Amino acid sequence: MHYCAIGISVAAAVCMLATPVHASDLWIGIYQHDVTLSSTKFETGQDFKAGWIGEPTSFLSAIGRPSPHILVSASLNGSTNYLAAGLNWRFGHELYVRPGIGIAVHDGPDHAVRNGRRVDLGSPVLFEPEIALGWQLSDRIALEASWIHLSHGTLFSRQNRGMDSWGLRAVMQLR
Repeated sequence: MHYCAIGISVAAAVCMLATPVHASDLWIGIYQHDVTLSSTKFETGQDFKAGWIGEPTSFLSAIGRPSPHILVSASLNGSTNYLAAGLNWRFGHELYVRPGIGIAVHDGPDHAVRNGRRVDLGSPVLFEPEIALGWQLSDRIALEASWIHLSHGTLFSRQNRGMDSWGLRAVMQLR
């Protein structure tokens, strides 16, 4: 069932790419999977993440001309993978901050228990807030440290553990 949702999301992402929005940035990164202060981890390991960030959209100027984004996250040890799409904003030039929000679908377990405690994500559809701090190294290359969170805010079930990942990504501007 999760693979059906991921397939639908991939199709939606392809449709978004087929719109007249021109690609602006492509990025790749390595992240620590499920970073938590809790003693009960959901999963461990690292993720490879890659993404696309489009040009700022003028039709959303009322909310600051955000850029559409798509990202895919692949666990390097067989844990939860996900696909997300949403919007982000960039504030600053050489040093900048890039907050964003999206919707994600994942292939994680429906029900997982660790040390007698339920730790799964609680829903196949999640919100994907993120924030990156970036440094523009040249006119086309930037380096970002970013945090990505997955959660549904108890909107879809009472189980809402959430999952965080921290990492570094290299951004190549295509403009």
